This record gives sequence, structure tokens and C-alpha cells, in this order.
Amino acid sequence: MREYLYQILDGSGTLTTEDIILRIAASAVFGILVYISYWYTHAGTTYSKKFNVSLLTLAILTGAVMTVIGNNVALSLGMVGALSIVRFRTAVKDTRDTTYIFWAIMIGICCGVGDYQVAGIGSGIVFVILLILGRVRNENRMLLVIRAANEKELDLEGIISRYYNQKAVLKVKNTTPSHVELIYEMTRKVYMDSYKNEKEITEYLYSQGNVEYVNLVAQSDEISG
Repeated sequence: MREYLYQILDGSGTLTTEDIILRIAASAVFGILVYISYWYTHAGTTYSKKFNVSLLTLAILTGAVMTVIGNNVALSLGMVGALSIVRFRTAVKDTRDTTYIFWAIMIGICCGVGDYQVAGIGSGIVFVILLILGRVRNENRMLLVIRAANEKELDLEGIISRYYNQKAVLKVKNTTPSHVELIYEMTRKVYMDSYKNEKEITEYLYSQGNVEYVNLVAQSDEISG
């Protein structure tokens, strides 16, 4: 019993140089798949080349660590203790980035223990899913910002309600003793449908008089790096 426990703690088997190179190389190959997928699905303002390179190196580093640990329980516990002091403060700009981080770690773990089949099948399925659905974007919303004299408040609200068929939602109303600021939110589809009207919304609003400004702003959930 004592010898069995010692074998578990000490680990069994020694990897050859070829095995080590194969496992780390496999991590790099599958990591390139992550790189390509991230580049394709994040094309645009959210793409970060530095983060993408980090995903590739994360897969390789995880594979190297798992190759060192192997089935050595004592070494794995020590590695967990060493890594527990690391604190990651970088904010994730896109919720999809978390998926790519776990994907890279999964590749490193599977390749590090020599389970290339799981790494290949898992990566293939994730790659196809992200290839099909990865470019899905939240629909940009439009904000209509109006600042006018207080006495025009009800008139402006009526115009907006009729112009956008009651599909523009009043989100913010700021008031001062002399002025009121109204902020409406609508989907891009509602905004595009408004082009069927004879006049632009700005013309209708400015024709009321005492309107200081009218701004249209596209609001996006994506944050550029």
C-alpha cells in the first residue's frame, strides 16, 4: 500500500524528447485554430491582435505545464499553489473572449496529457459553432437626443410618438428651469423604417421652434481596443 501511494505521488513514466515536442507542437497547432477563429469572428472594432496572440501562447504554455505535471500528484498540487498567487486584472471586452480563453486552456490540457483525440474533436466542434454563430452581433440601437425649451416638451413627445409609431422609448428626461432634454431609444430597424416619412425627424422638430439641438447617435455594445 505504501509503495502504491508513493507511485501515485511520485508519478510514473518518463516522457521522451519526442513525446514532449509532439505534445507542445500539438498545442501550437490547435492554438492556431483558435487564432484563426478569433480573428474571423472578431473582425472589426473589437479585434485585438495582442489578445489573439495571447490565446495562442496560452494554449502552448498550458500544454507545456500539463506535460511537466503529467500524473504526478505532488507536482500538480505544488503547481496549483504556485499559480494561485496570480491575479488577472484585465477586463474582458467581449463575453466571447471568455470562451476563447477556456478553449485555449482545454487544448493545452488535452495535448499536455497526450489526449489528442479529445483536443481535436472538441476544437473541431467549437470551431464550427463559432464559425457559424461567432459573427452574431447585438443590433445597434439609435439614440435621439433633443434639447428644447420647457414649453415644447409635450409637443415634441407627441411628434416623436407619431413619427416612430410609438416604437421609440423615452429613456431619459433631464430638465432645468428653462430647458428640457429628451433621450429616446429605438432599434435600427425602427430608425430605418422612419425614412418612409416625407420629412426627416430633424425638420419636424426644428419647425416647432425653440429647439436648441437634435442629435442622432448609434449606440453599440462593442468596445474598441
